[in-house]
Amino acid sequence: MNIKITGTGSYIPSNVEKNEDFHNHKFLNSDGSAIKASSEVIVKKFKAITGIDERRYAKSHLNTSDLASFAAEKAIENAKINREDLDYIIVAHNYGDVRHDSNQSDTVPSIASRVKHLLRIKNPKCIGYDLLFGCPGWVEGIIQANAFIKSGIAKKCLVIGAETLSRVIDPHDRDSMIYSDGAGAVVLEYTSEEGGITAHESATFALDEAHFIYFGETNNPQIEDNRRYIKMYGRKIYEFALTNVPLAMKSCLDKSGVHISEIKKILIHQANEKMDEAIVKRFYELYDMDMPMNIMPMSIGKLGNSSVATIPTLYDLILNGDLEYQEINKGDTIIFASVGAGMNINAIVYKQ
Repeated sequence: MNIKITGTGSYIPSNVEKNEDFHNHKFLNSDGSAIKASSEVIVKKFKAITGIDERRYAKSHLNTSDLASFAAEKAIENAKINREDLDYIIVAHNYGDVRHDSNQSDTVPSIASRVKHLLRIKNPKCIGYDLLFGCPGWVEGIIQANAFIKSGIAKKCLVIGAETLSRVIDPHDRDSMIYSDGAGAVVLEYTSEEGGITAHESATFALDEAHFIYFGETNNPQIEDNRRYIKMYGRKIYEFALTNVPLAMKSCLDKSGVHISEIKKILIHQANEKMDEAIVKRFYELYDMDMPMNIMPMSIGKLGNSSVATIPTLYDLILNGDLEYQEINKGDTIIFASVGAGMNINAIVYKQ
């Protein structure tokens, strides 16, 4: 018996925010000083660095828990299971339910409890809890669910990554253009099929790196309120990720016993197109190899960075044939890898 993903689902919001929609923003430096470039030039440079053309925002009446439940419904249906048989619902997120035009995050009850409520699951032995692990949260949820099932305390787990980052971005910060909303979910369970999780790796770097991503004030000093927004030190994150993520991926792959030539796809957190490409390229360089063509599917160009939702959403899109020129077939070995606030890193070698 093996532990495998038996169902997937995703929810991609219908509201599209294009790059040109930011032309009317007044972008400022972190110290509040003016940037010596027009918004049009700033947006153009942003596209060249990140690869993002557009991103998705949730409709105003929907919250993170709603998006999570939509993706979960699809995953349960895809897995063809009875939802009452679920032992765990693990929801990775970072900011809870932030209602439209609100400056407060709501995490009581937990997002997982809200999702269970929305799914109308009656079984009290179906345990729901939230996982805060930065952008790698969904991957870490898979690692935890795998441990639960392997230990015998669970048979079926629902793991969700959901976020509405559009509710926590500073409109005066250039980095606000990176973030988006979305949700992805999978069902993980014992199956008689071959494959599943071969190895995994996780790490937290918090000595000097803990606050590379943080909650901070607006860049606009003329605004006087208590609202805080997602902020980051982009250059430090880039250097950190480029150094440490390839090493974590290599450690994971070496533990798996799988040869790098057997890897068909690498599904990496959709953080920044150039950074992701540099990470995967560096990973192959550790094996004295060139990065293969088409090894790294990307959705960030159209969907932006939805944090914990990027990998499960990307995975679901590929399996459903909704990402052009990309496919994952039965028996393929793939790698999931992510980096984010904490600073946290993780990776999984998985056989489809």
